Amino acid sequence: SKKKGLSFEEKRVRMMEIFFETKDVFQLKDIEKIAPKEKGITSMSVKEILQSLVDDGMVDTDRIGTSNYFWAFPSKALHARKRKLEELESQFAESSQKKEALQKSIEKAKIGREDTAERAALMEELAALRQKKEQLKAEIDKYRECDPDVIEEMRQTNKVAKEAANRWTDNIFSIKSWAKRKFGFEESRIDKSFGIPEDFDYID
Repeated sequence: SKKKGLSFEEKRVRMMEIFFETKDVFQLKDIEKIAPKEKGITSMSVKEILQSLVDDGMVDTDRIGTSNYFWAFPSKALHARKRKLEELESQFAESSQKKEALQKSIEKAKIGREDTAERAALMEELAALRQKKEQLKAEIDKYRECDPDVIEEMRQTNKVAKEAANRWTDNIFSIKSWAKRKFGFEESRIDKSFGIPEDFDYID
């Protein structure tokens, strides 16, 4: 069967072993030679793995001249792990406190909401009242047309529309008069050309 490759985390662990076992300082090219041979890490993935360790503060790096050097000592890694453990323990304690506070809030909220026959009857009555409210609202909406405020609003809207229509009627009569004077057209010809009905007039 085909041999399964190393996971990203396994490669990180094995690369740290290179530093811990040798306690030496390396250039990238050195690790690219050692990692495949001794730890089974492909040379193509060395740079990515190394950078992830640098980003996490597990491997130190410095530029000397034109070259970058990398190193990591067990003592520093131990301190880093201790700091991480302390951080996680602090987060855990904080989360535990929040959980406890939430649990207390839930228990407090449950007071007076126990599943009793009286509460069930009240909930049923509340549901019935809500349904009745919706029915009444639908009934009100149905008769909204008779609302004095709505009727007045409709009157005002109709008034504005009527005034606008009569203004346009004025404009059309003015244009017809101008066309008759300017070109000597008969009114019936103008009406026919522009689709103006014979009974066209102001709205009362």
